[in-house]
Amino acid sequence: MTRICIVRHGETDWNVARRLQGHLDVPLNPTGEQQAQTTAAQLASEAFAALYSSDLLRARQTAEALAVAVQRPITPEPRLRERRYGAFEGLTYDEARARFPNDYARFEARDLDFAFPDGGESLTAFAQRIESVLTALANRHVGESILLVTHGGVLDIVHRLATGKPLEAKRDFPIPNAALNWLGRTPGGWHLISWAGQAHLAASRDELPHG
Repeated sequence: MTRICIVRHGETDWNVARRLQGHLDVPLNPTGEQQAQTTAAQLASEAFAALYSSDLLRARQTAEALAVAVQRPITPEPRLRERRYGAFEGLTYDEARARFPNDYARFEARDLDFAFPDGGESLTAFAQRIESVLTALANRHVGESILLVTHGGVLDIVHRLATGKPLEAKRDFPIPNAALNWLGRTPGGWHLISWAGQAHLAASRDELPHG
């Protein structure tokens, strides 16, 4: 079995403000920096064959702490980026709802074909991107354990891929900052080993709407 530990980046000020980050570069805040260090310490005894990270700043900063602990260099992987939210990027959820009410309704309804204005991704295209990169990395490391640092939206897709939950269904599982999510892949397919492990964290934020 191939084992993949997937970590959402640590907290940012935009997480606190419930502001859509997408492909914008936003740094960790002090809480996020501490979360990265705490998560790194939790993983220090694990043997990983490789460490891959989204190339966005908040993920890279988290990965830098993990790289020291697990003694693996960071391999940047742009396909692990957050969903591209187009015109919604930089807005809070409330601002996006007020400025783009019709588009926001389609976003909230998890309309599979809705692509955000100004170059955003549809849910279908985003899911295809994430499944493609996960499959490629699993095939590259058959029988090994690897560590990925990525984003909340990516973890939403990962959970659905492993459990068979439809993309359009409302989210009923947590995605905390800096928590540990373990995924397995065998010839029979994907499955969850454990999800949202955060016993090592004093507190962790899950600001994404459950929908």
